[in-house]
Parts: sequence; structure tokens; C-alpha cells
Amino acid sequence: MPEHTCWLPRHRKSPRAARQELRSFLLPLPSGELLLPNAELLLSELVTNAVQHARTPRDRLLFIRFHLSPDRTLRIEVHDADSEKPTLRDASDSDEAGRGLLLIHELAAEWGCSPRRGGIGKFVWCHLTAPIYTATP
Repeated sequence: MPEHTCWLPRHRKSPRAARQELRSFLLPLPSGELLLPNAELLLSELVTNAVQHARTPRDRLLFIRFHLSPDRTLRIEVHDADSEKPTLRDASDSDEAGRGLLLIHELAAEWGCSPRRGGIGKFVWCHLTAPIYTATP
């Protein structure tokens, strides 16, 4: 079962760095290319939320984990040192932000938030499953 982890700073450039890590992980794998578009979007949202909303010192790092199971389900985790769970909210048409968790809710097979082992912080995770294409006669 392929897995990849990395540490990133809480910085506005970290979503891009996380996407690069994800591409490097997924592209060599079967079905990786099928997962990539939605996975990049969801990962960007999770990392952006951690960078913008985690109430921790700036020098705290984010821990990122990708795991691809045999059934082609990708698990993405973004860990930060803030224990407050994110909340899904409705954004109005005029809001310029606030749609990240809504995207995750709509595009992921499932998602959630769990406390980190040791009691410091949390991780937000989501699952994506690669689409199965069948040939039609």
C-alpha cells in the first residue's frame, strides 16, 4: 500500500508545495492520474485551511500524509497543531472565501476531523476513489 508523508511550513506557498508532493506520489501509480485533479483541489483546500485558520505559532509545521489503498481509495491527511475542528458553513454568493470545506464535502467520498495522537492538534482527512471506466461495445 503506497504511502507518502512530508512536513511543510505554515506558509501561503505550502498548498503549491503540497500539490507537487501529491503529483510525485500519484503519477507513478496505476489510477494515480485519474485521482489527481480532484485530489489536488481537495489537498489545496485542506492545506489552505490549516495555513489560514490554525491558531498556532507560525513556526509550527504541517504534516501531510497520502495513502493509496488496494481498492484505489486515496486518503489525504493534513495535520496541524490547533485542536479546534473546522466547521462546514454556507457561503453566500458574494463571499470571497469560505467554500473550502463545502468543496471537500461535495467532492470527497467521505471526510472528517480527528484529534492527533498525543493530544496536540488535529488532522483533517478525506477519501477519494478513482473512477472506474468500463469499455462499452
